[in-house]
Amino acid sequence: MRFIHISDIYLGYSPDPGTDWSEDRAKEIRETFLQILKDCNEKEVQLLLIAGNLFASTPTEEDLKWLDEQLLTLEHTRTLLLAGDADPITPKAPLEHFMFESKTVVFPAGKTTNAYLKGVNTCVTGYSYRKSEEAGRILEGINPGRAGSFNILLGCGGTKGHMPFRKDVLAGKGFDYVALGGMHKPSHVLKNRMAYSGSPEPLGPEDQGKHGYVLGEITDEGTKITWCPVAKRSYIRITFDLKPEYTDIDLPQLAEERIMKMGHDNIYSIVLRGFAPQGLKKDFSRLDRRFHILGVSDQTLSEKELELMTVENETNLMGRFVHQVEDSLSSEKKIREKAIRYGIEALIRAGE
Repeated sequence: MRFIHISDIYLGYSPDPGTDWSEDRAKEIRETFLQILKDCNEKEVQLLLIAGNLFASTPTEEDLKWLDEQLLTLEHTRTLLLAGDADPITPKAPLEHFMFESKTVVFPAGKTTNAYLKGVNTCVTGYSYRKSEEAGRILEGINPGRAGSFNILLGCGGTKGHMPFRKDVLAGKGFDYVALGGMHKPSHVLKNRMAYSGSPEPLGPEDQGKHGYVLGEITDEGTKITWCPVAKRSYIRITFDLKPEYTDIDLPQLAEERIMKMGHDNIYSIVLRGFAPQGLKKDFSRLDRRFHILGVSDQTLSEKELELMTVENETNLMGRFVHQVEDSLSSEKKIREKAIRYGIEALIRAGE
C-alpha cells in the first residue's frame, strides 16, 4: 500500500507580510498543494494522509468546496484529513458537517477514531483538534485500531500544549507508520516508522532547508519511506564575516554572487558578522530590485565598540584574553590586532 504524507500546508496563509512577494507566496502554497495531488495520480498512491494544518485557520464552507473540487481529481487515492492546531474543528465549524463528494475521511474532533479501508487492508487512527491547544498526552494513549491490517497513526503535535508525546512510547505501540504534523521542518523521527512531513512550502525565514512530502509504502516485509522535495522556493541565510579590506562596493557584489549561485528565486536573509572597517557602508538596497531580500542583520562591531568592550570586560574572560594576547604578541601589532578581533568574536558567539 502506497501513501503520501503531508501536513502544515497552511492554505490561505501569506508568508512574509508587507513584502512585495507575500501574495505570490500564498498562491505558491496553493499551487504546491495541487502539485502534490498530481503526484498522487502519477505515483498511483492509495492514501493521502494529511496530518493537520491543511488550512491556516478553521476553513469556511467555500474553502471546503474548493478543497473537495481539488480532491475529486484524485484517480486512485483516498484522503484522510486530520484537523490540527491551526485549523481546529471548533463547535459549529463547517468541517464538522460538510459532505465531501470526493473520497475523503475527516477525523472528528475531540475523540480517537479509526478509519478502516478495506481495499488496502489499512486502518488509520486519528484525533482532530477541537481547539488550538490540546495539552494532554493524547497520542500516547492511542493503540493500533485493527489486528491483521496495516495500522497507521495520524497525529499532530509533539510540543507543550499540542499533544506532547515521548518518541519511545509511540514507537512501542506497534503502528506500521506514524504520520506526524505540527512542525514546519521535516524530521525523520524513527527510521521508516515515524516522521514529520513538515510544510511542503517553507512558511518563514526560520524554515531553512528543503521542504516537500513523505512518500511511503507498507508491505508484509515492513514500511519504507522516501523524501520528495517539492517547494518552489527556499529561505536561505547568507553570512558574511567582514574583512578589513572590504569596500562599500564589495558587500553587495559578494552577496549578488552568492545569490546567483544558490538560486535567483529563493528568499534571502543577510547576516553581517565580525568587525566593520570604519566608515564602511552596509547598503544592499540595489539588490532589492532584483532579488527577494527579507532583511539584513548587522551583528558587526566597530573599532570604538571593540575598545569599549575591552574596557568593560577587563576583569572577566574576555579581558584576560586581550591582555594575554597583548603580552604574547607585543611586537607584532597587526597580528596582535587580528588575534584580538577573532578571539573576541569567538567569545561573543559562544556567549562568553
